[in-house]
Amino acid sequence: MRQKRYKKLKRGMDIGLSAIGLVVLSPLFLLLIVAIKWDSRGPVFFRQKRVGIHKTYFQILKFRTMQVDTPKNMPTHMLKNPEQYITRVGKFLRKTSLDELPQVINILRGEMSIIGPRPALWNQQDLIAEREKYGANDVLPGLTGWAQINGRDELEIPEKARLDGEYVEKMSFGFDVRCFLGTIASVLREDGVVEGGTGKIKSLRK
Repeated sequence: MRQKRYKKLKRGMDIGLSAIGLVVLSPLFLLLIVAIKWDSRGPVFFRQKRVGIHKTYFQILKFRTMQVDTPKNMPTHMLKNPEQYITRVGKFLRKTSLDELPQVINILRGEMSIIGPRPALWNQQDLIAEREKYGANDVLPGLTGWAQINGRDELEIPEKARLDGEYVEKMSFGFDVRCFLGTIASVLREDGVVEGGTGKIKSLRK
């Protein structure tokens, strides 16, 4: 019952904070739009089919960080040589996670939340199946989440899904604040960013 009440409060906070974010960040948006258009040909925004709440689909928005001829609907870690596709501005955007900022629009639309499991690609059936075990497909996906501050790209899929399930179990205002503050710290330290790779924690520990 407590979580049910919090979900309503959480949605209200998502609307308010994302609306404020759009206004406050509009100068930064404009600057990044100019930089992307100057750096390479193609659209400013990148749209991709992702898995939302209850395994429905939606189009996630990001600032484009790759060349227009990059294979579509393929996770970065599955590309043979991802570095050849990433633009100069794209490297900076991905390193700082600024490419994710347009998702405030997805949050306003009700397709995402500020905090929650990161939305899987529609064809990442292994991750979707693992999340199903923990009920992590039945909450709104987030701009950031518990798994993002505990390994991000370095996590193998079973561990990522387990952490997503732990978030669902512990979801509360206090836990969301913890994830939010942890995200700021992780971005500043550039934790867990592995271009072209996933599950690096396990391989590094061998």
